[in-house]
Amino acid sequence: MEFGEVVHSIIKILDSGCKAVGFVSPTHFIPQVKAIIEELRLHGYNPIFVYNTNGYDKVEEIRLLENYINIYLPDYKYSDNNLARKLSKVPDYKQTALQAIKEMYRQKGSTLIINEDGYAENGLIIRHLVLPGHIENSLGVLRDIADISTSIAISLMAQYFPTPAMKNHATLNRTLTADEYNIVKNELEYLGFYKGWAQELESNESYRPDFESDKPFMEQF
Repeated sequence: MEFGEVVHSIIKILDSGCKAVGFVSPTHFIPQVKAIIEELRLHGYNPIFVYNTNGYDKVEEIRLLENYINIYLPDYKYSDNNLARKLSKVPDYKQTALQAIKEMYRQKGSTLIINEDGYAENGLIIRHLVLPGHIENSLGVLRDIADISTSIAISLMAQYFPTPAMKNHATLNRTLTADEYNIVKNELEYLGFYKGWAQELESNESYRPDFESDKPFMEQF
C-alpha cells in the first residue's frame, strides 16, 4: 500500500469516530510512523497516538518520537536476561528495554491522563505478563520499574495460556496458579505501586486465538 493510501485509510477510520491511532510493534517503521503523524496533522487530524511495543527498542529511536506520541504502551517482559535469551532469543533485553522505558518516562513522567470516557489520552503504561514457573522474573520486573518510579501505571497480566506447541515445555505447558499470581500482586502492593490494573486470574480463558487453525487471528464463521 502506498503512503498516501495508508494516510487516506487512517483518515477514513478517524472520520468514522475513532479517537486513536495505534502503532503496534512499530520499531522498525519509526520514520514511517513520524511521517504518518505529520501528514495527519497537516490534514487537521490530531488523534491520540499510541506506541505499542514489546519494549525492545533502542533508546535513540524513542528519543526521535518525542512530540509525536501521546501514549507509550511498552511491555517489560524480562528482568532476567538468561530467561530473555531462552524464550525470546535476545541477549540484552533488560538493559535495552529499561533504557527505552526510562526515556519514555523522561518524556511522559508518571502522570496518566484519563478522559471522561475512561480512555487514556496521554502518559505511560507498562505491561507485564506473568509467566508460570518464572515468578522471580516478575518480581524483578516490578523492582526494576519501582527503581524508576512507583507512580508509573502498571498493567499486570495473568492471561498466559499454553498453545499446543508448548504442551511438552517444562514450565510453559500450564497456566498461572493462584499462589504464583498472588505472590506477584503482593509484591506490586508492597513496592507501593498505586496506579494501573491487574487482570483476573481467569483472564487466560479470554483473548484466546484458535492456534489449531491455519488463520488463528481471523474470526471463524
